[in-house]
Amino acid sequence: MTYFTHLECAYCNKTFDKNKLWNLCTECGKPLLARYDLDKAKAGLQKEQLKNRDETLWRYRDMLPVINDKFILSFGEGYTPLIKAERLSNEIGCNNLYIKEEGVNPTTSFKARGLCMAVSRAYELGVKELSIPSAGNAAGAMSAYAALAGIKAHVFMPQDVPQPFISECKALGAEVNLIDGLITDCGKIAKELVDKYGRFDVSTLKEPYRIEGKKTMGYELAEQLNWQLPDVIIYPTGGGTGLIGMWKAFDEMEALGWIGSKRPRMVTVQSTGCATMVRAFEQGTEFAEPWQNAKTVADGLRVPAAVGDFLILRSLRESNGTAIAIDDDEMIDEANRIGRTQGLFVSPEGGASLAAFIKLKQTGWIKPGERIVLFNTGSGHKYMHLWNKY
Repeated sequence: MTYFTHLECAYCNKTFDKNKLWNLCTECGKPLLARYDLDKAKAGLQKEQLKNRDETLWRYRDMLPVINDKFILSFGEGYTPLIKAERLSNEIGCNNLYIKEEGVNPTTSFKARGLCMAVSRAYELGVKELSIPSAGNAAGAMSAYAALAGIKAHVFMPQDVPQPFISECKALGAEVNLIDGLITDCGKIAKELVDKYGRFDVSTLKEPYRIEGKKTMGYELAEQLNWQLPDVIIYPTGGGTGLIGMWKAFDEMEALGWIGSKRPRMVTVQSTGCATMVRAFEQGTEFAEPWQNAKTVADGLRVPAAVGDFLILRSLRESNGTAIAIDDDEMIDEANRIGRTQGLFVSPEGGASLAAFIKLKQTGWIKPGERIVLFNTGSGHKYMHLWNKY
């Protein structure tokens, strides 16, 4: 069962029928969020009930938006390892450092969480063709779940993305369109064809359900840490769905009585070559101006404009968090440090999380003894060309 009741605009609070297909708010054009009957859920759902459930993100089924179980699409995504990084901690002089290893998800990235939910819900609502602009990992995940549902997938990616991303989508049956430009350019072309051919757009935060898959990272962290949230979460941020989703999950879990009011300080990590949120955070603005000439080896961070910018910035400020930019060389160096100490082949984005931790520790923003969770959002295997270069 699910306690899902309706959709609500994250900005103007207009409500929408959960049984219809929606993209953005028809009133203000901002993202829609799934809402649940939290009073009924608190009465009917206890965290102890999770113990005997499958170790996938679907263990939180009651707080997810798919209504009929027969439309659930799953490759076993979620419930990824939370690794206490002891050898890494010894090398950099800290303790209580954890890595949430999302690279072991199906299609080797955290994108499997969001796209399994978005495609499952689209499948339930009768969608026949899906469209996505992507820097790589989201396209692969969408293609996989669309194939499982028998839905036609249309992918739009920058033509300079690493070849493994392109090959994966083609192998999974997607129609791949390579665009001369950035993900924002891909989004514009994809939107034109969505309107022309009646496809459903599953762009980041332009539909309500990817965030619901991503929020399960927050539920998992709480459960894996015995319902005590960490002091700091360091998260590589492109579109920011995961960060926004975890912040949403913490509010839901408090309403369920599973955790208290204490929250982690949320840290957004971006590239110095595309630091939209860092700039906006430092300037104190509600929205982020697009980044011109975005460039970074971390394809997931090359997002010059984020639809959910105000939600990312809201999460950072409400949590007393911060935003920090890392250069490409640092990302690779710290990805290698994780590899040789912990045996994990992480993405450049994962390396960026460690680089951010080291900088924040040096400045005293992170205090001795605090419990820190770094996110590695994908496997390094799709970035093999970088290790040949570096």
